[in-house]
Amino acid sequence: MSKRLLNRRLPLVLALAAALPLAAQADDQGHDHQPKDLSGVEVKATPLVGTAEDLVRPVDVLAGEKLDRVKSNSLGETVGKLPGVQSSYFGPGVGRPIVRGFDGARVQVLSDGLGSGDVSTVSVDHAVSIEPFLADQIEVLKGPATLLYGSGAIGGAVNVIDGRIPEAVTDEPLQGRAELRGNTVNDERTGMFRMDGTSASGNFVFHADALHRETGDYDIPGYSESRRLMEEEGETPDPATKGTLPNSFVRTDSGALGVSWIGDRGFLGVGASLFDTRYGVPAGAHEHGDDHAHEGEEEEAHEEEGPVTIGMTQHRYEVRGGLDDFGAFKSLRAKVARTEYTHTEYEGEETGTVFDNTSTEARVELVHKPLFGWDGAVGVQWGKRDFEAIGEEAFVPASKGNDAGLFWLGQRDFGPVKTEVGARVDRNKIDVNEAEAIGPDRDFHTTSLSAAFKWDINEAYHLSFGLDRAQRAPTAEELYSNGVHVATSSVELGSPLMDEETANRAEIGLHWHGGPFKASASIYHVKYDDFIYLADTGVVEDGNPVRLWTQDDARFNGAEAEVNWNFADNDSGLWNLRVFGDMVRAELTGSGTREVAFAVPHGDHSHDYTAELARGGNLPRIAPHRVGGEVSWELGNWRASLGATRYAKQDDVATYETPTPGYTLVDGHVAWHQDTAHGNAWEVFLDGSNLLDEEARVHTSFLKDVAPLPGRGVAFGVRAFF
Repeated sequence: MSKRLLNRRLPLVLALAAALPLAAQADDQGHDHQPKDLSGVEVKATPLVGTAEDLVRPVDVLAGEKLDRVKSNSLGETVGKLPGVQSSYFGPGVGRPIVRGFDGARVQVLSDGLGSGDVSTVSVDHAVSIEPFLADQIEVLKGPATLLYGSGAIGGAVNVIDGRIPEAVTDEPLQGRAELRGNTVNDERTGMFRMDGTSASGNFVFHADALHRETGDYDIPGYSESRRLMEEEGETPDPATKGTLPNSFVRTDSGALGVSWIGDRGFLGVGASLFDTRYGVPAGAHEHGDDHAHEGEEEEAHEEEGPVTIGMTQHRYEVRGGLDDFGAFKSLRAKVARTEYTHTEYEGEETGTVFDNTSTEARVELVHKPLFGWDGAVGVQWGKRDFEAIGEEAFVPASKGNDAGLFWLGQRDFGPVKTEVGARVDRNKIDVNEAEAIGPDRDFHTTSLSAAFKWDINEAYHLSFGLDRAQRAPTAEELYSNGVHVATSSVELGSPLMDEETANRAEIGLHWHGGPFKASASIYHVKYDDFIYLADTGVVEDGNPVRLWTQDDARFNGAEAEVNWNFADNDSGLWNLRVFGDMVRAELTGSGTREVAFAVPHGDHSHDYTAELARGGNLPRIAPHRVGGEVSWELGNWRASLGATRYAKQDDVATYETPTPGYTLVDGHVAWHQDTAHGNAWEVFLDGSNLLDEEARVHTSFLKDVAPLPGRGVAFGVRAFF
C-alpha cells in the first residue's frame, strides 16, 4: 500500500477501530433501526408535518433496513427500484434519479431541503455530490415539486436526509453506526461510520461521519461493445477484452462535522462537509471525431492520450436554525449553504476541462397557525450560482445565475377529504459571459399552482387526485451550449431565445390496505407546452452527431402500481410478497416537420446547416416499462429475500435513436442480525446482484452500446449499530 493511500485511509481506519467496539459497550435496553412500515415515517421534504401515507402528494420513503439493503455507489441506483423511479447511467460513478421519465434539470436533488450544489445537470458524466451510504432517509417526491423547490423540480425531487446538523438531542449520550463491505464484481472495499452524541448538559449535540470507497474495473458478462455496434462498425470481438469493462473504477471519500445548540424551543447548528471522488469514464464514451485534428496533425497525439478520468471535489458549509411557537407561527426553519465545487476531466495525466461552480442557497419556512381553517406554511428561497468551464472541451460558457422564489402551501380537512393547495412565483436570471455567449442574458418569471385531494372512503380505501400547473425556466446549458460535448460524443447547440416550459398534470391514485394486504396504484397525464429536449438533427460534423436544444409541445402518460402481501406468519417465519410495475410513454404532440437553421462552430469559423425536425413521435432516452417481484422472509435473527425485475425492450424510440434489448436482473439478500445485551446490534450480510449474469444495457444512457451494467456480484460485510 502506498504511503499516500495509507494517509488517506488512516483516519477512517482509526475511526472504525474506535467505533466498532462501542457496539459491545454502550448501555441501553434495546435497539431498533428498522422501521417496518415506511408509510409511517415522517417526510422532511415538506414544511407541513406528515407521513408518506398522510401526505396528499405522491411520495416514497426509504429508511432503516430497507435503505441499507439498496444502498449503492450512486443515488440513482439506490432509489432505482421504487415504482416510477429509475436511474441514469454513465458508468458506476454516475447515476442520477429518473422520476416518471424525467431526469436532468427536471429532477431536483436535495440535501435536507437545499440543492446539492453540484453540476450533475450540466452533463451526463457529472456525478451527484451526495453519498447514499451516509443517508438516514431518502424521500422521492413524484410529480411536480416546483411548489416547494422551484423550477428545477418540475419532474420531481429526491431529498436525502443525513442529519449532519443535528436538530434534536440524541436518544443516548453516544450513538451511531459503522459498516465495512466488499464486492466480488469490482473488488470493492468500503468503510463508513457516523456518530452522534449529546453533551452532559443536554444542550450541545455533535455529529461526525466519514466514508472511503475503492473499486476496480467491474466484471461484465461479455464484451463492452454491444453486438449491434460491432456489427455496424464491422468489428470482430477480441476474446482478450471479454469479461471486464476497462476504466470503470471508482474512488470516493466523504466526511462531515456538525454541532448544534439545542434549546427548549429551537436549535442553531453549523456544519462542514467534503465530497471527493475520482472515477473512470468507460472506454468509448469520450471518443472524439476529427474535431480537434486539423488535416491529421493532431490525430497521432490524440491516440496517445490515456483513458479519461474525472476528479470531483466539493466543500460545503451550512448553517441551520429553528424556533417553535412564536406569535402567529408554529415554527420557523431557516437554512443556508455555500458550496464550492470543482470538477476536472483528465485525459491520461493531462488536464482537459475544468468545471468550477460556487453556489449559495438560503431557505426560510414559516408554518403558521390555523388561518380561516387552513394550516399552512409560507416560504422564501434564494440562490446564486457562479459557473465556469475552462478548457478546449468547455461547450458551455461561463454564467452567473440568480434565483428567488416565494411560496405558500396550505391544507384543510373537509370531512373525509383532505385538501392541499398552493402557489409559487419564481424569478430566474442568467447572466452569461459576453465573450463566450451565443445569445443575450435572460430573465424568466415562472408561476406554479397546485391542488390535491385525498378522500378516505373508509378505513381501507383512500382515493387521491392531483392537479398541477408548473413552469420551468431553461438552464444555461440548454440556452448557450455551443460546441463538442465529449461526454455524449456529439456537438451540442443551445437555443438562446427559448421560453419557459409549462406542464399541466392530472393524476389519480388509489391506496388500499386490509389485513396482510397493501396495494397502491396511480395513473397520470402531463401535457407540456414548449417542452425542452435535445433533438438529434441528423447532421454529422467531423464524426460527431449534431444535437440541438429545442422545444415543442409534448405529453407524458404513465402508470405505476405496487402490491405487498404478508402471505404467511407462522413458525416458518414472516413471508412477504412484493410486486411492482411502472410504465411511461413520452411523445411530441405535433404533426409534420419544421425546418431549423443552425451554425456549428469549427475552429475559427462555423458551418451553416438546416435540418427537418419532426413535430411528432417519441421523445429520446425514455425509460422502458418494468415489472418486478420479490419474496422476503424473516425469522428470529435472520432475514432474506429473492427478487427479479424485468426491463422491457425499448423500441418506442426517437428519430436517429436505436432500440435497446430488454433484460432481467435477479438479486438476493441474506442477513443475520444480533441485538446485544447492552442494546446494540451487529449485522452480517450478503447481497447478490445480477445473479443470472445477464448482459444489461440501460436505454437512458448515452453509453448503452459501450458500457453494460455489471455482471454477477456478491457484496458482503458487517454493520454495527450502537
